[in-house]
Amino acid sequence: MDFTFSETQEAVAEAAAAIFNGLVNPDRVSDVEASADRFDQELWKQLAEADLLSLALPEGVGGEGLGLMEISLLLEAQGRVVAPIPLHATLVLGAWPIAKFGTPTQQLRFLPQIGDGTACASAALSEVALSHAQRSSVVATPTSTGYSLQGTILAVPQAHLASFILVPATTPNGDTIVAIVETSSNGVTLERALTTNREIHPHLHLAGVEVGAEEILAGPDNGAVVLKAMLEAAMTSLSVICVGAGEAAVAQTAAYLNQREQFGRPLSTFQGTMLRLADAAIDLEAIRATAWNAAWLIDEGQDAAEAVRVAKWQASDRGQRIVHATQHLHGGMGADISYPIHRYFLWVKQIELTLGSPSFQLAELGKLLAARPVGVGGR
Repeated sequence: MDFTFSETQEAVAEAAAAIFNGLVNPDRVSDVEASADRFDQELWKQLAEADLLSLALPEGVGGEGLGLMEISLLLEAQGRVVAPIPLHATLVLGAWPIAKFGTPTQQLRFLPQIGDGTACASAALSEVALSHAQRSSVVATPTSTGYSLQGTILAVPQAHLASFILVPATTPNGDTIVAIVETSSNGVTLERALTTNREIHPHLHLAGVEVGAEEILAGPDNGAVVLKAMLEAAMTSLSVICVGAGEAAVAQTAAYLNQREQFGRPLSTFQGTMLRLADAAIDLEAIRATAWNAAWLIDEGQDAAEAVRVAKWQASDRGQRIVHATQHLHGGMGADISYPIHRYFLWVKQIELTLGSPSFQLAELGKLLAARPVGVGGR
């Protein structure tokens, strides 16, 4: 494939870099992380005013009608500065599925507020992502007007900020549905929980939450297909965040090694440090190539199942190798949890296990390969 970005994509990348680099610095991130919601609202507002939150929304609701590639350019820029905003949760987990699979009525109801920055969203995917059958324990009992939802899903990204959450659920017949649950609904309770990278990912409790037909994004006929697409987009975009975070960690480590001296020489001139940082750079390029390949396949409507598992494995396995190396190369400074390099370590470690560890990704990839028809090779 051609990895050259289009003019539109280059413009998106430049606009995102200008906002993130112009506004976000380690001190600002620390201040936001110390706040109750851990949400940089001014940054969110600037992204909305630059029309970056509406890139992948349908044109009918004021969006640009673009895709996961363009969202991923935002996420890569976010990863470089580890900005505390619900970008992945809102644009990929919440808005992207409605833009792709929702009815015009659903799109008009839920998406304009995403584009103008007045609402956030999320999806409860942690459980189904770790289930080989992609089955939710939330029970969807049919009612005269829709479904009643009962159950708990742990660690819903930034659910405390979300106006709505996409919730996979299982019907008594064993079918999958995906419901759009407004967090203001009766029976919805959020239990605060913190993650490795200092984000808030509350546990979602549903006690007889009523959803009507207009809140069903995917019914029993297509629920499994929509859920699969949601998981693939979520894992791919996490891998892209890892690209941004890893790139920044490597760059900052190279600068540190050039400045820091030992025995009258910069640390960057010692073979051991050079080789270890070179290994990290090689790992980074492997993540970059596989993540963007998966994003491209998804936007092209091609089968991305294997590519997504490869990308997520690369991000999970090689990503943690990168941040371990960059932290170690900072010596004692790397152990200081208030020092900027440590934050990249935390973000990539969070990505490592989110939606499936490296070993889980390998197992799922193995299943896909074993299911190939005889004589069918890879891409």
